[in-house]
Parts: sequence; structure tokens; C-alpha cells
Amino acid sequence: MMEYRQLGRSALQVSELCLGTMNFGPRTPASESFEILNEAVGAGINFIDTANQYGGELGVGATEKILGRWFAEDKSRRDQVVLATKVHEPMSGRVNDRGLSARHIQMACDASLKRLGVDHIDLYQMHHIDRSAPIEEIWQAMERLVTQGKITYVGSSNFPGWAIARANEKANARHQLGLVSEQSLFNLIERRVELEVMPACREYGLGLIPWSPLAGGLLANSDEKQEAKGVGRRNSVDMIKAMTQRSEQLRQYRVLCQKLGESPSAIALSWLLHQPCVSATIVGPANVDQLKSVLHVPQIRLDVSTLKQLDEIFPPCGEAPEAYAW
Repeated sequence: MMEYRQLGRSALQVSELCLGTMNFGPRTPASESFEILNEAVGAGINFIDTANQYGGELGVGATEKILGRWFAEDKSRRDQVVLATKVHEPMSGRVNDRGLSARHIQMACDASLKRLGVDHIDLYQMHHIDRSAPIEEIWQAMERLVTQGKITYVGSSNFPGWAIARANEKANARHQLGLVSEQSLFNLIERRVELEVMPACREYGLGLIPWSPLAGGLLANSDEKQEAKGVGRRNSVDMIKAMTQRSEQLRQYRVLCQKLGESPSAIALSWLLHQPCVSATIVGPANVDQLKSVLHVPQIRLDVSTLKQLDEIFPPCGEAPEAYAW
């Protein structure tokens, strides 16, 4: 049974598992992407995340187009889901077809709406910080989109803590809601968001949405025989190097997961749902079986002892400034 949480301080309810769609198109064909979407919605997942740049070798926008075709099959689907997409990344070689200028935000939103075949986006996220764009310009553009009914909420992604604080202080001064979510790289291995991003999210009421919850596959279900041969999804040079460097950590982790009777993927996802500020965690299945294998994660409860053991295997960063103050 799926569980739901508020997205940050907003009243919006989202499923604890958010379906990430980056694989749709470049790795997973449209037909199988539709199967994953149908399985997800049938299981109670109501939160779908994409980005205007996703598409890989098929070209930017390809993933949003796949979602648009899925929505077109059944118009009722749009109202069943909280739809999130992103803006910032280059969409062409043109100098202004990127970033967070007011012009690009408006044009990119209109383009996403067209590809998705919808009249509004529930959560419009800034994919990265744009140091050249004044925050006043960004909020002017976002407020216009809200007024036009094209977006409902604004979120950030890959923002440092100071940028979250600045954005919401400026929004408060404009009597606007501001950011309601931050999508960050966060998993048992990569925990630097604990330093300043999570404290900022807590202070300003943002829901944290971790991406790469399995650390690019390091924390995923694995076949040790395949790993030894460098075969399978984790056979890149960088991944083999990371597995070698963290072999003892990963061995201890596998042993703990075996004792808990759960897969490494399930425990990694469940751990994130036990962390402060997390509203939902991204899951990015490449096929239906991968999705089905983690649908039970919201039901997993990790006790204090287990959480402590996980911290011992993968040490936390602590919060700033306490983490490095004297």
C-alpha cells in the first residue's frame, strides 16, 4: 500500500515514491515506459518527475513527448498525478535557449506544456542554479506563470543551502509562497546535503526529493559473480573503481540487508524515507520488474538500531556549522 506525505510546507500530497522518467526513451522504449507508468499509477504512485532536457541520444524533450503520448491515451490520467518537470539545461545551441532568464523560463514552460500535452505543470523545478540570473528576474517569471495558470508550485534542484535561503527570503519579500521543494543528490554514500541543504529545507519548509537514491547502482541489487567479471549495468570503469574502493562498506551493507531480509535497493530507498525533510524519493526503473521490486518500500520500518548500523557503515556528514565549528 502506497503512503503519502505533504510536499514540504504545501498542502499537496505526494506518494513517498516518485517515478523518475530519465530512462524513458534513451534506455526504455515508449511501449515499456507506458507499462511502467501504468504499473506505477496502479500501485498508488501519484508523483511523476521529468525534465525538459531528458531524452539522451533521441534529443532533448523526447522523454516529455513520451509522457505526452501516455497522457493522450487517457485524458483522465492527467488529474491522477502530480506532474513535475524542470527548466535550465540547454535545449539547443542558441545562446538564450538555456538558463533561468525570464525569457527562457517562459519559453521553456510553453514548450514543455506542448510536449506533455497538458495545460499546466504542478511542480516547475529549476534544474540548477543560474548564477547569472537575478533572483528577482526568476521570481518575476515564475509569478507570471502561476498567474497564467501554467504552473502551480515552484521547486529547485541541485541548489546549495544559501541559494534556497536567498530564494525564499526574496519570495517572502514579494509576498509569494516561494520554493516548496528541493531535489538533491542524496543517498547512503553521498550525504553532503546533510551539511547545509537539509537545514535550509527544514528552516524554509521545503520537501526534499532525493535523486540517485541507489548511488548510480552502487547500492542496487547485485550479482557478485557479475560484478567480479565486470558484467551488467555496473560495468563502467568508474563504477568498478568505486565498487573496489568501497568493497568492505558494500560487503557490510549486503550482510545487513540479508539479516533484514530485504534487498539492498529496498533498504537504500527506505533509509531515505526515514530522513528529515524527505517528502518522496525518486525511483527510476528501466523496466516493470525493477519498479515492482521496490513498491513495498513505504511499508518497511527501520528501527533505531538498524539506522545506527547504517550510519556506522556510511558515516553521516552532520549539520553545518556544527560539523566544522570549534
